[in-house]
Amino acid sequence: MPYDTITELDQLINRVLSYNPDADVDLVRRAYAFSAKAHEGQTRRSGEPYLQHPLAVAGILTSLRSDVTAIVAALLHDTVEDTLATPDELEHEFGKDIARLVEGVTKIGKIPFRNYEEKQAENFRKMVLSMADDIRVVLIKLADRLHNMRTLQHLGEVKRQQIGQETLDIYAPLANRLGIGWMKNELEDLCLKYLKPDVFAGLKLRVAKRDEERQRYIEEVIRLVKLALAEAGLVGEVKGRPKHLYGIYQKMERQAISFEEVYDLAAVRIITDTKMNCYAILGLIHSLWRPVPGRFKDYIAIPKSNLYQSLHTTVVGLKGEHVECQIRTEDMHRVAEQGIAAHWTYKEHGQIEEKDRKAFSWLRQFVEWHQDLTDNRQFMDSVKLDLFHDVVYVFTPKGMVKEMPLGSTPVDFAYAIHTEIGDHCVGAKVDGKIVPLKHQLASGDTVEILTAPTQVPHKDWLKTVRTSRAKTKIKHWLKVEEQKRSIEIGRRLLEREFRRHDMPPAQMFKSDRLLQAARESGFDTTDDMAAAVGYGRLSTLQVINRLKPPSRAGETAVPQESPVVRPPVGKLEEKGVKVKGGRDLLMQLSRCCSPVPGDRIMGYITRGRGLTIHSVGCPNLDALDYDKERLVEVEWDTTAPSTHPVKVSVLAVDRTGVLANVSSSISGCEANISRAEIATREDRKAVLDFVIEITDTAHLDRVLKAVERVDGVITARRIRAWQER
Repeated sequence: MPYDTITELDQLINRVLSYNPDADVDLVRRAYAFSAKAHEGQTRRSGEPYLQHPLAVAGILTSLRSDVTAIVAALLHDTVEDTLATPDELEHEFGKDIARLVEGVTKIGKIPFRNYEEKQAENFRKMVLSMADDIRVVLIKLADRLHNMRTLQHLGEVKRQQIGQETLDIYAPLANRLGIGWMKNELEDLCLKYLKPDVFAGLKLRVAKRDEERQRYIEEVIRLVKLALAEAGLVGEVKGRPKHLYGIYQKMERQAISFEEVYDLAAVRIITDTKMNCYAILGLIHSLWRPVPGRFKDYIAIPKSNLYQSLHTTVVGLKGEHVECQIRTEDMHRVAEQGIAAHWTYKEHGQIEEKDRKAFSWLRQFVEWHQDLTDNRQFMDSVKLDLFHDVVYVFTPKGMVKEMPLGSTPVDFAYAIHTEIGDHCVGAKVDGKIVPLKHQLASGDTVEILTAPTQVPHKDWLKTVRTSRAKTKIKHWLKVEEQKRSIEIGRRLLEREFRRHDMPPAQMFKSDRLLQAARESGFDTTDDMAAAVGYGRLSTLQVINRLKPPSRAGETAVPQESPVVRPPVGKLEEKGVKVKGGRDLLMQLSRCCSPVPGDRIMGYITRGRGLTIHSVGCPNLDALDYDKERLVEVEWDTTAPSTHPVKVSVLAVDRTGVLANVSSSISGCEANISRAEIATREDRKAVLDFVIEITDTAHLDRVLKAVERVDGVITARRIRAWQER
């Protein structure tokens, strides 16, 4: 066994024994020996023995007090993927449970994928579905990702950006939804470090400068709170709680404020013995300092879906500075630190006991809502939507609490209850008053859904609904209806063409010849072919030519008609976009998202208007993709360089010279300013909106970084048309 990892193994075993004295440490040692042999000679990019990675992953799991099965699976998690070890060998050596966990964590192997995003989507889909069988799969995966992020500096820039963005989009929100707050904070800080290194370094330096002064301030707050607790005879352990850097960055971005305006960097946590004392201490804190209106949240009375419980309040503390306080019991603190891991008691195969199963109904719903989505992009977008949101708590008329994403509407609520109720929703009463379907629900609302059998989903609903369940159900209904309409239009067009060629329509629609023509055209049924005609993807004359017998000498064949959507006059390459598969279509770049080279893009066929190119993630594209058959894969043509207009918004301190310096920094990056608008806000901040001509997203990033370095600039960001509504 490698000498330099023996000590780490002993430390790992000691940590396991500290919370599980009866742990089977021999099994842990056997797994270590197996992993050491399998990974022998392998090194990481850092040059360290590869074995240090599975040891580190297992060590992270001990922070969650994971059982021996999970620890062993963590030690073995890369053996099937990266060594000659096989699943059968693992099952023979360590049993079915451990082999199944390793299989759940192992990435999808040698299946060919079109791009990186598709492969990552399939890997994540596999993990999500494995969560339904054993929650430990996702904990091992999170620990694996955390250690990879801790050592990300050894990878190249492109890989760092890919892994960092994926972690921020998926894994950090997933850790948050599982209630593992410390892991979520560390993942977010590491993402900021690699995605925005300049911002991270600047914040770290600024926080460090304040640190000594801040520490003295927090110690004084803690001293006063302890003194007040002792005088009141209340039990409570008081600790300082530093803000994580990504949280500070988010607040600056969300509220468009500078670092100096982020007041509540000071935060304390008070841990007491009973729920009753939590509320008593809250009253004590509010008697010491004035509470800030609107900044109190009671997660004890209404816990978060991940079972997080605590009282949150912000007060105006010493010297008029804001101080955030969290008040909770020891048990609540354990759940806040360990998340879902603090709640399960294993039966077999990692299943959660029935008494805890109800608490994680959101997890079952999460798996159920996403397992039927076949499109990878839609799957990932849907997962992100469900993972990454703030919540409101609303009530049914019978008093049941429903947790909904912030911004949810009565339609979201209706679909959360049942698909039929969502499909037939005509209105809603909130606290007894009728509200429109686009009304945004707030915490504490009691919602009653009004239905009518004649009501059906409407495309406009997609613009206002917030939940992935509602979006998926509406898109499915619309797709089915669109398919029906397209079949009907296609059959009418074919019927007219049959008559023109003296073919009896009734006989033709029943004939085997039409079915054969459909299959020769690549369709399974005549209805599928009729739908393609209705969509405009297949012409009626193309169908007729397949039905005509082979032409004899001297006969003239029916001329092949070109596709219904014709190319524009001029070169398609001027758009800088290529259609995969070489289809000749009229193309236009969407104005709502104004994509530029470097953005991930997708085309959408609109009857009579050809192909509209959208950025992936554009809300308008999301609203359209209920009918993915009209989505067309496209890519940028890098051989045809051109410039593209992009709107950039700069928030800066309103002082002399800022506009000139910003304009100079844009010009210095070889970007032309085609339009500029300047406005001053009441808080003495200037909003500078520019339309600039850039070549691609890398060029845009250079411009934004140059602008952010200008003295007096707070933020600089790209703006899309749909963000201005």
